[in-house]
Amino acid sequence: MTIAEVAQKHGLSPDTLRYYERVGLIPNINRNENGIRNYSEEDDNWVGFIKCMRNAGVQVDALVEFVTLFKQGESTRPARKQILIEQRNQLVKRLAEMKSTLKRLNNKIENYNQILNQTYREIRQSGCGKTDVPKK
Repeated sequence: MTIAEVAQKHGLSPDTLRYYERVGLIPNINRNENGIRNYSEEDDNWVGFIKCMRNAGVQVDALVEFVTLFKQGESTRPARKQILIEQRNQLVKRLAEMKSTLKRLNNKIENYNQILNQTYREIRQSGCGKTDVPKK
C-alpha cells in the first residue's frame, strides 16, 4: 500500500506517518524502485497499533522504546510487557480522572438545568410569558 492509502485507512496524514517512521515508531518501510514507500500488511498493523496506543494517550517515547525492544528480538519480551503494564496503569489512572471530571460536568449541567427550569417557572408564574407580549 502507498503512504496515502495507509494514511487514509487510519485517518492520519502522510506527514504523521513519515514522522512515525523517522522517530522509529514504525520499523523501516520498504520502498519500490522509484523510492516510493510500499507498506506491507505488517507495516499497516504497526500503524494501527501505534494509532491505537497514541489515541489512548501513550507517549511517543514509550512507544519508541517498545518498538526498539521489539526489533531486538524475543529476549526483550519481559521488558516490552513491562512497558505495556506501565502504560495500562497510567491509562487506568487517566480513565478514573476522566470519570471524575465527567461526573463533575454532569453535576454542573444539572445545576444549570435546575436554575433555568426555576427561572422559566418564575417567568410563567409572573404573567410575563409570551402570551402577554403586545401584538403589533
